[in-house]
Amino acid sequence: MAPTLDREGDVFVLNLGDDENRFNPEWVGAVGALLDEVAGAEAPRALVTTATGKIWSNGLDLEWMGANTGAVGAFVPTVHALFGKMLALPVPTVAAIQGHCFAAGAMLAVAHDFRVMRADRGFFCLPEVDIHIPFTPPMAALIQARLSKRTAHEAMTTGRRYGGADAAVAGIVDDAVAEDQVVAVAVERAAALAAKHGPTLGAIKEGMYSETLTLLRDLTPVAFG
Repeated sequence: MAPTLDREGDVFVLNLGDDENRFNPEWVGAVGALLDEVAGAEAPRALVTTATGKIWSNGLDLEWMGANTGAVGAFVPTVHALFGKMLALPVPTVAAIQGHCFAAGAMLAVAHDFRVMRADRGFFCLPEVDIHIPFTPPMAALIQARLSKRTAHEAMTTGRRYGGADAAVAGIVDDAVAEDQVVAVAVERAAALAAKHGPTLGAIKEGMYSETLTLLRDLTPVAFG
């Protein structure tokens, strides 16, 4: 299932898909286009991002990258740009993490304003240290901008898998709730913020994360892996 967008009152619900929801050019382009649609929609509005099944997102599509090595250097900056688009979106954003959230998927989650995670199953993990893929400077900047120094250090250097309750204690997520409450709690959070003035909210985010956004928006091809 390709990414889809629905609207429930003031809240848009972006569904990332029903498989591993990995980042390849087609998927990144589809998600980016839907974020543009939300940003351009009539106010009041807010965004909840979820998925279907046991995975929220497993990160970069390493199979696609292995088959398209010549395109990877130009592709990775488009992933950075997607993170930047989410981070600066002039709309309140809440990630409803109903399943595993790994690597670039975890980075997309932390780019949201808030996160709600399933408490009983599923992990948040930055496994780069274990799969021998160093973080790019924009990725590292994003994680360190959105997590506490202690949590960012642990998550990035150990590859720890955080369950929902542990992620809440570490400040990675704001709520850890039962499976059937993840989207409902996220929608409730988002709806409560939907009336925030979009241009002002966008300007605040741009100011808070200006250095990180400069890195994320640089489309110069990079060496990766």
